[in-house]
Amino acid sequence: MSDHRAKVRMYRHGLGDCLLVRLPREGKPDYRILIDCGVILGTPDAGAKVQKAVDDIVRETDGEIDLLVATHAHWDHVSGFLQARASFEKDLKIQKVWMAWTEDPADDFAQSLLRQRAKTQEVARAASTALRLAASGGGDEMAGQIDGLLGFFGAGGRNTTDGAMDFLRELGGKGELTYVRPGDAPYRPEGTGARIFVLGPPRDARLIRKSLPARDSGETYEMTHQAMMGQLGLSGEPGPIAGDEGAGRPFTSLYSIPLGDARAMPFFREHYWGGAVTGQDWRRIDDVWMGSAVELALKLDSDTNNTSLVLAIELDGPSIAGSAGGRDVLLFAADAQIGNWESWGTVKWDAPEGEEPVGGLDLVKRTIVYKVGHHGSHNATLKGYLESMERLLVALNPVDEVMAHKKGWAHIPLPSLQEALKGKAREGLVRADTSGQTGPHLQENPGFYEVTV
Repeated sequence: MSDHRAKVRMYRHGLGDCLLVRLPREGKPDYRILIDCGVILGTPDAGAKVQKAVDDIVRETDGEIDLLVATHAHWDHVSGFLQARASFEKDLKIQKVWMAWTEDPADDFAQSLLRQRAKTQEVARAASTALRLAASGGGDEMAGQIDGLLGFFGAGGRNTTDGAMDFLRELGGKGELTYVRPGDAPYRPEGTGARIFVLGPPRDARLIRKSLPARDSGETYEMTHQAMMGQLGLSGEPGPIAGDEGAGRPFTSLYSIPLGDARAMPFFREHYWGGAVTGQDWRRIDDVWMGSAVELALKLDSDTNNTSLVLAIELDGPSIAGSAGGRDVLLFAADAQIGNWESWGTVKWDAPEGEEPVGGLDLVKRTIVYKVGHHGSHNATLKGYLESMERLLVALNPVDEVMAHKKGWAHIPLPSLQEALKGKAREGLVRADTSGQTGPHLQENPGFYEVTV
């Protein structure tokens, strides 16, 4: 009989996710699950820090990972597969690899999303280059914002998230590669007292694109939609164009002059298309699109977060809540944002293993260990969902606040959410960048925190 139902190890290597989950098996070593391995671009000595974590993974698993999970294509989740590539190729035997359906080359919907992601990256990079070359002031600052967001996809060349995901496909090809979907039959690793449910990402383009809470909805902590848009320097208000009228124009046709007609008018020829009067370049708006590239890059980042593979691991055996209410759950939300979270309410399993029906929100309610979404950002933990976690023991946040603020993310982690997590979790909120946190189920090490239940 094992002394634990599960162990969850959160590595403390910087701003990025790397989690090792172990589930006991009768007469065998624990079933070992590695969820992500990455650190944010710009981390000092990033390769060495990641390698130290991977070396510990090799020791703890005796060189074998039963299930490797890549939640989504962001550098702070997958960079380690390239930074410690030799270890993953030579020192670790990978039995299975899971990715979300959004990475499936045989899925037409997934491929349309990936093509759009690639095009958006291309436009954002072009805008960054143009802004740096522009003579007008402020270009470098906007370009820096765009480059910071593009950093979620790597440094370029071979060091990109696409390269990391391709490498993971190679690893999966040596064992078993599966693209999983919400609502798939729960997976029970042989010999374990656990089963794994897939909650997200949704197969709904509208929800994948929904990253901000509705205005004044109270869905999230403290920062409303309007406040968030203000934080980004955006109005958050819809433009004056209704429906598809004048798509791409700043004004409706009632207040605009067709471009061809404007070129024929002496005033516009003189002031906008190389007339005799000089110093009038400020009147032109044909390069305004470059400024909107910041917003485009933000959407690229958020939409990719919403493709996060979200797992709920349900544990057999006595619950910490006693006999009532069903089994305890470990919830791994990756960087899921509003739309991904909202979709869980529609995910259901009619009779898994011939038992009672299970719903996505029921799994959330029974959570005892929660891997905090997106390092504690404002739109990656829904307020109602957290409040429903009646049994929550520990919340794990793989955050480095100093690094987040260096990147310009002043609200990661969001203070009001951090306070809510501390108040909700019986043994508190455990952050990768904070030392000295203890509890009956918690072990601290310089390189990680580990929860045992």
